[in-house]
Amino acid sequence: MGSLDSHRDQFKEFLLSWLEGHAPGISTFVFDIFVVLWITLVAIIFHLILHVFIRRLLVRISKARGNRWTKALLDNSLFHRLSYILQGAIVHIQAGLWLEEPSFLLPMIEGVADQWILLFALLAFFSVLNAFETMVTRRDTQNRFPFRGLIQTVKLIASLLIGMLALATLMGKSPLILFSGLGALSAVLLLVFRDPILGLVAGIQLSANQMLSVGDWLEMPKYGADGDVIDIALTTVKVRNWDKTITTIPTYALISDSFKNWRGMTDAGGRRIKRSVQIETSSIRFLDERLLQHLKKADLLDKYLEEMTQTVQRDNEERQLDMSVRINGRRLTNVGTFRAYLLSYLKSHPDIHQKLTLLVRQLEPSRDGLPIQIYAFTNTTNWNQYEDIQSDIFDHLFAVLPEFDLRAHEAPTGNDVRALVAHNEPADP
Repeated sequence: MGSLDSHRDQFKEFLLSWLEGHAPGISTFVFDIFVVLWITLVAIIFHLILHVFIRRLLVRISKARGNRWTKALLDNSLFHRLSYILQGAIVHIQAGLWLEEPSFLLPMIEGVADQWILLFALLAFFSVLNAFETMVTRRDTQNRFPFRGLIQTVKLIASLLIGMLALATLMGKSPLILFSGLGALSAVLLLVFRDPILGLVAGIQLSANQMLSVGDWLEMPKYGADGDVIDIALTTVKVRNWDKTITTIPTYALISDSFKNWRGMTDAGGRRIKRSVQIETSSIRFLDERLLQHLKKADLLDKYLEEMTQTVQRDNEERQLDMSVRINGRRLTNVGTFRAYLLSYLKSHPDIHQKLTLLVRQLEPSRDGLPIQIYAFTNTTNWNQYEDIQSDIFDHLFAVLPEFDLRAHEAPTGNDVRALVAHNEPADP
């Protein structure tokens, strides 16, 4: 190191003496210009070496080995930013080698180089975090955790620290002095960074309690959100609605307000069908012999009707009731048999999940008729397939109603009223 300094000093003395002979009075100024040009030239040479040759070599090595981490780091410009740090360090060293303290260029070049190094050190750290996020989110088992919000929090903290360090460098003061003054600025910082702080707390709660993750179906009517979560950031959550619009929700709103997460449906592997058909009550009656024999021909009802007929007949005989009176004893009804048929139909349906709740029930009757509700789950959560399955079931349901002498309730339409009026009008004489 001593020999290097001596050679440098000898070269500087030679160059200054040569400049003094050719440009007396301005030799120092010309020397400074020469040094600046030399530093610029060295920086450009290193830039070309690093970005043209070494980067291409790293890309080839990454493709040959197929290393995902190396590719992720290169894709996120880590090498670019590290090379800029190296170039800034070279400029700083060159300035210290060729310029001395009286020169006004020395503190200016060193100050710019220091800020350059700090900036690209921060960006290089961001590249590492982005590469880490890219690698983690590719794994399906890790997608539940909102890494994006956590990484943005780390970026924010790193930016604040580097910003204070850069300011301390410009002021020529110790960074500890600035850190000691943060207490007085705490109220201002809380006001400025209110949303990031609330978002950080909300993100921690969402992650710890596994309340929400990217890919979940979120429903939050207050914010007009009904669709898939596509991004969970530090301050916002983005939802792609079913009409392909994007709704942005503050992250802390997911803690302060209620929302519905449909992840449980996806995890269960079934999507619920909960729909009713309104039966016209005037069509409900006991099964007569004709209808009973007709329904016994149905594959899904023959066993049920055989067992129920024997049970009802045995019970009525034991009680010795007068069965000529229709209100005596037990009898089968067309609506009860229809419920039994629907239950058998659903149990034999290939697209109905047999391990989840499956029932056909009556709801409270109203002026719109007697609701017969199907409560079951499909064995798929795909929306298109779910709607097809549900529609096919109710297509069949409405088609078989006449087989049970049942009618679906329909409110009178304008055409019905006009037909009734036309029917009751007296004929022209």
